[in-house]
Amino acid sequence: MTTTVAAPLSVRVPGGTFRDDFRAAKIVWRRELIRFSRNRIRIVTSLMQPVLFLFVLGSGLGGITRGVTGRLNFKTFMFPGVLAMAVLFTAIFSAISIVWDREFGFMREMLVAPVRRSSIVIGKCLGGATVATGQGIVMLLLAGAVGVPYNVALFAILIGELMLIAIALTSFGVMAAARMTQVESFQVVMQFFVLPMFFLSGAFFPLTNIPTWLRTLTVIDPLSYGVDPMRRAVFARLHNVSPATMRTLAPGMHWDGWRVPTLLELGIVFGIGVLMISIAIMQFQKAE
Repeated sequence: MTTTVAAPLSVRVPGGTFRDDFRAAKIVWRRELIRFSRNRIRIVTSLMQPVLFLFVLGSGLGGITRGVTGRLNFKTFMFPGVLAMAVLFTAIFSAISIVWDREFGFMREMLVAPVRRSSIVIGKCLGGATVATGQGIVMLLLAGAVGVPYNVALFAILIGELMLIAIALTSFGVMAAARMTQVESFQVVMQFFVLPMFFLSGAFFPLTNIPTWLRTLTVIDPLSYGVDPMRRAVFARLHNVSPATMRTLAPGMHWDGWRVPTLLELGIVFGIGVLMISIAIMQFQKAE
Protein backbone atom coordinates (compact mmCIF):
# COMPACT_ATOMS: atom_id res chain seq x y z
CA MET A 1 0.00 0.00 0.00
CA THR A 2 1.50 3.32 -1.08
CA THR A 3 0.71 6.76 0.20
CA THR A 4 0.77 9.91 -1.83
CA VAL A 5 2.15 13.05 -0.26
CA ALA A 6 0.66 16.23 -1.60
CA ALA A 7 3.08 18.94 -2.61
CA PRO A 8 3.07 21.88 -0.17
CA LEU A 9 1.19 24.94 -1.31
CA SER A 10 3.15 28.10 -1.79
CA VAL A 11 2.28 30.83 0.66
CA ARG A 12 3.05 34.47 0.04
CA VAL A 13 3.49 36.66 3.06
CA PRO A 14 1.82 40.00 2.38
CA GLY A 15 3.88 43.13 2.41
CA GLY A 16 7.08 44.38 0.85
CA THR A 17 5.87 44.67 -2.74
CA PHE A 18 4.72 47.67 -4.71
CA ARG A 19 1.34 46.01 -5.23
CA ASP A 20 0.77 45.75 -1.47
CA ASP A 21 1.79 49.35 -0.89
CA PHE A 22 -0.43 50.56 -3.72
CA ARG A 23 -3.38 48.62 -2.31
CA ALA A 24 -2.75 50.05 1.18
CA ALA A 25 -2.60 53.62 -0.14
CA LYS A 26 -5.80 53.03 -2.13
CA ILE A 27 -7.65 51.73 0.94
CA VAL A 28 -6.55 54.69 3.06
CA TRP A 29 -7.57 57.05 0.23
CA ARG A 30 -11.01 55.44 -0.03
CA ARG A 31 -11.44 55.58 3.73
CA GLU A 32 -10.90 59.35 3.69
CA LEU A 33 -13.54 59.77 0.97
CA ILE A 34 -16.06 57.57 2.77
CA ARG A 35 -15.48 59.37 6.07
CA PHE A 36 -16.04 62.77 4.45
CA SER A 37 -19.11 61.70 2.44
CA ARG A 38 -20.84 60.45 5.58
CA ASN A 39 -20.27 63.67 7.49
CA ARG A 40 -22.95 65.91 5.99
CA ILE A 41 -22.48 68.65 8.57
CA ARG A 42 -18.82 68.94 7.62
CA ILE A 43 -19.69 69.12 3.93
CA VAL A 44 -22.17 71.96 4.44
CA THR A 45 -20.10 74.00 6.89
CA SER A 46 -16.91 73.71 4.84
CA LEU A 47 -18.77 75.18 1.85
CA MET A 48 -20.69 77.88 3.74
CA GLN A 49 -17.59 79.68 4.97
CA PRO A 50 -16.11 80.50 1.53
CA VAL A 51 -19.58 81.33 0.19
CA LEU A 52 -20.14 83.83 3.00
CA PHE A 53 -16.73 85.40 2.44
CA LEU A 54 -17.35 85.67 -1.30
CA PHE A 55 -20.81 87.21 -1.28
CA VAL A 56 -21.00 89.01 2.07
CA LEU A 57 -17.46 90.28 2.46
CA GLY A 58 -17.08 90.71 -1.30
CA SER A 59 -20.21 92.82 -1.54
CA GLY A 60 -19.15 94.96 1.42
CA LEU A 61 -15.64 95.58 0.13
CA GLY A 62 -16.93 96.13 -3.39
CA GLY A 63 -18.56 99.40 -2.38
CA ILE A 64 -15.35 100.66 -0.79
CA THR A 65 -13.04 99.69 -3.64
CA ARG A 66 -15.22 100.75 -6.55
CA GLY A 67 -12.92 103.64 -7.40
CA VAL A 68 -10.00 101.22 -7.82
CA THR A 69 -11.68 98.29 -9.55
CA GLY A 70 -13.59 100.38 -12.07
CA ARG A 71 -16.15 98.25 -13.89
CA LEU A 72 -14.71 95.06 -12.44
CA ASN A 73 -16.75 93.39 -9.72
CA PHE A 74 -14.59 93.05 -6.60
CA LYS A 75 -16.02 89.56 -6.07
CA THR A 76 -14.35 88.62 -9.35
CA PHE A 77 -11.02 89.63 -7.84
CA MET A 78 -11.78 87.65 -4.67
CA PHE A 79 -12.88 84.49 -6.48
CA PRO A 80 -9.40 82.87 -6.83
CA GLY A 81 -8.73 83.62 -3.17
CA VAL A 82 -12.01 82.05 -2.14
CA LEU A 83 -11.14 78.94 -4.17
CA ALA A 84 -7.87 78.74 -2.26
CA MET A 85 -9.78 79.23 0.99
CA ALA A 86 -12.14 76.34 0.24
CA VAL A 87 -9.18 74.07 -0.43
CA LEU A 88 -7.04 75.38 2.43
CA PHE A 89 -9.32 74.68 5.36
CA THR A 90 -10.58 71.37 4.01
CA ALA A 91 -7.07 70.12 3.19
CA ILE A 92 -5.45 71.17 6.46
CA PHE A 93 -8.14 69.89 8.76
CA SER A 94 -8.57 66.61 6.91
CA ALA A 95 -5.36 65.61 8.67
CA ILE A 96 -7.17 65.77 11.99
CA SER A 97 -8.34 62.20 11.31
CA ILE A 98 -4.75 61.08 12.02
CA VAL A 99 -4.99 62.46 15.55
CA TRP A 100 -8.40 60.85 16.02
CA ASP A 101 -7.09 57.50 14.79
CA ARG A 102 -4.12 57.70 17.13
CA GLU A 103 -6.30 58.68 20.08
CA PHE A 104 -8.70 55.77 19.55
CA GLY A 105 -6.07 53.18 18.67
CA PHE A 106 -6.85 52.66 14.99
CA MET A 107 -3.59 54.27 13.89
CA ARG A 108 -1.60 51.58 15.72
CA GLU A 109 -3.40 48.90 13.69
CA MET A 110 -2.43 50.63 10.46
CA LEU A 111 1.18 51.10 11.52
CA VAL A 112 1.65 47.40 12.26
CA ALA A 113 0.26 46.38 8.86
CA PRO A 114 2.84 44.58 6.63
CA VAL A 115 3.19 47.55 4.29
CA ARG A 116 5.52 50.50 4.12
CA ARG A 117 4.39 53.40 6.27
CA SER A 118 4.99 55.72 3.34
CA SER A 119 1.96 54.14 1.64
CA ILE A 120 -0.21 55.17 4.60
CA VAL A 121 1.09 58.74 4.41
CA ILE A 122 0.56 58.93 0.65
CA GLY A 123 -2.97 57.51 0.98
CA LYS A 124 -3.80 60.09 3.66
CA CYS A 125 -2.42 62.95 1.59
CA LEU A 126 -4.20 61.88 -1.59
CA GLY A 127 -7.47 61.31 0.26
CA GLY A 128 -7.42 64.73 1.89
CA ALA A 129 -6.33 66.38 -1.35
CA THR A 130 -9.15 64.70 -3.28
CA VAL A 131 -11.74 65.92 -0.79
CA ALA A 132 -10.29 69.44 -0.81
CA THR A 133 -10.17 69.57 -4.61
CA GLY A 134 -13.79 68.44 -4.72
CA GLN A 135 -14.73 71.36 -2.47
CA GLY A 136 -12.92 73.72 -4.80
CA ILE A 137 -14.71 72.29 -7.83
CA VAL A 138 -18.07 72.89 -6.13
CA MET A 139 -17.06 76.53 -5.61
CA LEU A 140 -16.16 76.75 -9.30
CA LEU A 141 -19.84 76.33 -10.09
CA LEU A 142 -20.41 79.83 -8.65
CA ALA A 143 -18.01 81.42 -11.15
CA GLY A 144 -20.76 82.92 -13.31
CA ALA A 145 -22.37 84.62 -10.30
CA VAL A 146 -19.26 86.75 -9.75
CA GLY A 147 -18.42 87.57 -13.36
CA VAL A 148 -15.95 84.77 -14.09
CA PRO A 149 -16.72 83.14 -17.47
CA TYR A 150 -17.60 79.47 -17.72
CA ASN A 151 -14.65 78.48 -19.86
CA VAL A 152 -13.53 74.87 -20.24
CA ALA A 153 -9.85 75.75 -20.60
CA LEU A 154 -10.00 78.08 -17.60
CA PHE A 155 -11.70 75.46 -15.45
CA ALA A 156 -9.16 72.82 -16.47
CA ILE A 157 -6.30 75.12 -15.44
CA LEU A 158 -7.96 76.06 -12.15
CA ILE A 159 -8.73 72.44 -11.24
CA GLY A 160 -5.14 71.43 -11.93
CA GLU A 161 -3.86 74.28 -9.75
CA LEU A 162 -6.36 73.44 -7.03
CA MET A 163 -5.14 69.84 -7.00
CA LEU A 164 -1.54 70.98 -6.63
CA ILE A 165 -2.41 73.36 -3.79
CA ALA A 166 -4.55 70.70 -2.09
CA ILE A 167 -1.75 68.12 -2.13
CA ALA A 168 0.76 70.60 -0.69
CA LEU A 169 -1.61 71.78 2.06
CA THR A 170 -2.79 68.28 2.98
CA SER A 171 0.82 67.15 3.19
CA PHE A 172 1.53 70.04 5.55
CA GLY A 173 -1.41 69.02 7.75
CA VAL A 174 -0.35 65.36 7.78
CA MET A 175 3.21 66.37 8.65
CA ALA A 176 1.96 68.47 11.57
CA ALA A 177 -0.39 65.74 12.81
CA ALA A 178 2.17 62.92 12.55
CA ARG A 179 3.38 63.22 16.15
CA MET A 180 0.40 64.89 17.85
CA THR A 181 -1.73 62.94 20.31
CA GLN A 182 -4.52 65.42 21.14
CA VAL A 183 -7.08 66.92 18.80
CA GLU A 184 -7.11 70.19 20.75
CA SER A 185 -3.37 70.66 20.24
CA PHE A 186 -3.69 70.07 16.50
CA GLN A 187 -6.49 72.63 16.17
CA VAL A 188 -4.54 75.30 18.06
CA VAL A 189 -1.37 74.74 16.05
CA MET A 190 -3.22 74.74 12.74
CA GLN A 191 -5.11 77.94 13.54
CA PHE A 192 -1.77 79.55 14.38
CA PHE A 193 -0.45 78.72 10.89
CA VAL A 194 -3.57 78.63 8.71
CA LEU A 195 -5.03 82.09 9.31
CA PRO A 196 -1.76 84.01 8.73
CA MET A 197 -1.03 81.83 5.71
CA PHE A 198 -4.43 82.65 4.23
CA PHE A 199 -4.56 86.40 4.90
CA LEU A 200 -0.97 86.97 3.76
CA SER A 201 -1.54 85.22 0.43
CA GLY A 202 -3.25 88.20 -1.17
CA ALA A 203 -6.52 86.31 -1.38
CA PHE A 204 -8.61 89.32 -0.33
CA PHE A 205 -6.39 92.31 -1.08
CA PRO A 206 -4.07 93.29 -3.96
CA LEU A 207 -0.33 93.04 -3.33
CA THR A 208 0.26 96.62 -4.49
CA ASN A 209 1.10 99.63 -2.33
CA ILE A 210 1.54 97.52 0.77
CA PRO A 211 4.23 98.12 3.44
CA THR A 212 7.61 96.50 2.97
CA TRP A 213 7.24 94.27 6.03
CA LEU A 214 3.91 92.97 4.72
CA ARG A 215 5.31 92.41 1.25
CA THR A 216 8.14 90.37 2.79
CA LEU A 217 5.65 88.16 4.60
CA THR A 218 3.63 87.59 1.44
CA VAL A 219 6.79 86.52 -0.42
CA ILE A 220 7.62 83.83 2.16
CA ASP A 221 4.00 82.66 2.37
CA PRO A 222 3.73 79.45 0.27
CA LEU A 223 0.01 79.96 -0.39
CA SER A 224 0.79 83.21 -2.24
CA TYR A 225 2.35 81.12 -5.00
CA GLY A 226 -0.91 79.17 -5.35
CA VAL A 227 -3.32 82.12 -5.35
CA ASP A 228 -1.43 84.22 -7.90
CA PRO A 229 -1.46 81.62 -10.75
CA MET A 230 -5.22 81.18 -10.33
CA ARG A 231 -5.75 84.93 -10.38
CA ARG A 232 -3.61 85.21 -13.52
CA ALA A 233 -5.68 82.52 -15.22
CA VAL A 234 -8.95 84.26 -14.32
CA PHE A 235 -7.84 87.78 -15.28
CA ALA A 236 -6.41 86.54 -18.58
CA ARG A 237 -9.95 85.66 -19.68
CA LEU A 238 -11.66 88.88 -18.59
CA HIS A 239 -12.35 91.37 -21.34
CA ASN A 240 -13.60 94.36 -19.33
CA VAL A 241 -10.43 95.02 -17.33
CA SER A 242 -8.23 97.98 -18.19
CA PRO A 243 -4.42 97.62 -18.09
CA ALA A 244 -4.29 100.00 -15.10
CA THR A 245 -6.78 97.88 -13.16
CA MET A 246 -4.87 94.73 -14.11
CA ARG A 247 -1.62 96.19 -12.76
CA THR A 248 -3.36 97.22 -9.54
CA LEU A 249 -5.34 94.08 -8.79
CA ALA A 250 -3.13 91.39 -10.30
CA PRO A 251 0.47 92.59 -10.01
CA GLY A 252 1.82 89.09 -9.39
CA MET A 253 4.56 87.95 -7.05
CA HIS A 254 7.83 89.86 -7.28
CA TRP A 255 11.34 89.07 -6.09
CA ASP A 256 13.27 92.34 -5.89
CA GLY A 257 11.27 93.79 -8.78
CA TRP A 258 11.26 90.62 -10.89
CA ARG A 259 7.84 89.07 -11.50
CA VAL A 260 7.87 85.37 -10.73
CA PRO A 261 6.65 83.29 -13.73
CA THR A 262 3.60 81.08 -13.29
CA LEU A 263 5.49 77.83 -13.88
CA LEU A 264 8.02 78.74 -11.21
CA GLU A 265 5.21 79.56 -8.77
CA LEU A 266 3.59 76.20 -9.39
CA GLY A 267 7.01 74.55 -9.10
CA ILE A 268 7.42 76.13 -5.67
CA VAL A 269 4.05 74.76 -4.56
CA PHE A 270 4.97 71.32 -5.91
CA GLY A 271 8.34 71.41 -4.18
CA ILE A 272 6.76 72.35 -0.86
CA GLY A 273 4.31 69.47 -1.24
CA VAL A 274 7.14 66.99 -1.88
CA LEU A 275 9.07 68.35 1.10
CA MET A 276 6.06 68.09 3.43
CA ILE A 277 5.30 64.51 2.32
CA SER A 278 8.95 63.54 2.86
CA ILE A 279 8.96 65.00 6.36
CA ALA A 280 5.63 63.32 7.15
CA ILE A 281 7.01 59.94 6.03
CA MET A 282 10.05 60.39 8.26
CA GLN A 283 7.78 61.32 11.15
CA PHE A 284 5.70 58.19 10.63
CA GLN A 285 8.85 56.05 10.48
CA LYS A 286 9.67 57.24 14.00
CA ALA A 287 6.12 56.82 15.33
CA GLU A 288 5.50 53.93 17.70
